[in-house]
Amino acid sequence: MNNPAKPSRKTVLVVDDTTENIDVMKGILSPYYKIQAAKDGKLAIMIAKSANKPSIILLDIMMPEMDGYEVCRILKADEKTRDIPILFVTAKSGVEDETKGFELGAVDYLIKPVSQPVVLARVKTHIDMNTQRMLLNDQKRLLEEQVAKRTAQLSKRNVELEVTRIEVINQLGRAVEYRDNETGMHVARMSCFSQILALKAGVGEGQAELINHAAPMHDVGKIGIPDKILLKPGKLTDEEFEVIKKHPVIGHEIIGKQSADLLNLGAQMALTHHEKWNGKGYPNGLKGEDIPFAGRLIAVCDVFEALISVRPYKKSWSIDDALAFITEESGGHFDPNLARLFVGMRSEIEEVMERYKDYAE
Repeated sequence: MNNPAKPSRKTVLVVDDTTENIDVMKGILSPYYKIQAAKDGKLAIMIAKSANKPSIILLDIMMPEMDGYEVCRILKADEKTRDIPILFVTAKSGVEDETKGFELGAVDYLIKPVSQPVVLARVKTHIDMNTQRMLLNDQKRLLEEQVAKRTAQLSKRNVELEVTRIEVINQLGRAVEYRDNETGMHVARMSCFSQILALKAGVGEGQAELINHAAPMHDVGKIGIPDKILLKPGKLTDEEFEVIKKHPVIGHEIIGKQSADLLNLGAQMALTHHEKWNGKGYPNGLKGEDIPFAGRLIAVCDVFEALISVRPYKKSWSIDDALAFITEESGGHFDPNLARLFVGMRSEIEEVMERYKDYAE
């Protein structure tokens, strides 16, 4: 697994009554995160409730006076700390122990002795997931406030659009809770790329805005892919890739056929964004203009964004290398016209990347 390319300034709270175990976690995580430490549950709760509360907690179970289960129960019962992800780190490996931890609200379970790559991958994944969830919740609250203020003035068509946007954010909020390693910034950049490219291709402003709002739904089907495959840091086997290839159909079925154009466009994107111009894509092997325009457009933007992003299993590509790949795959993976237009968007691409930087940057 490739380690994160740049240190993150997120904070990890390590809770363990054994100094040696705390030192092990510090050794693994300190190059990339700020580390707080507590040797008992009371101190851990105090730190979690402080002004500088941690982004994630690695919590031992077997501690004197107050065990990890009790610490987790207290933190999840408090509105100020309930949203902090908790990963149990313990030698207790029984199924009943894991079940109890998840029932109390923990997001993951690491068995001692820990593996450095696994610790780094799990911590990064859950910090990114929680950051994206908070971002989407903020967007949802903002949209709800805007709808409440503007409903009296908006026409029936505009009211429907605002309400539909909230429905989309709700669906994405539910989806992100199931996990994926893409950040909220990835979704924002990819959606902006899609709107700009649509305008370059001659789409009207209203339809281009609709594409922007529908784009985040393209990968919603990944919530149906098992963790061990979706979050795998290494190369997938052929069998695992066949499972991954099911997510377009799953996403299409999740969104379903709706009365709102926005949701129907999102369903179309979900089903067709992995089709290829040369007919070698999936799930239906569509070719050329048999692939809906939205699917062809999302394919270019999503692949470019994936290339320039850091993942647990790869480093980010430069803009030059990523644009060169889009050119190379013109007429193969991508619609030649859309690939040409996208490569010509370099200045707009750089503006979007500057506006929506990843949190770790």
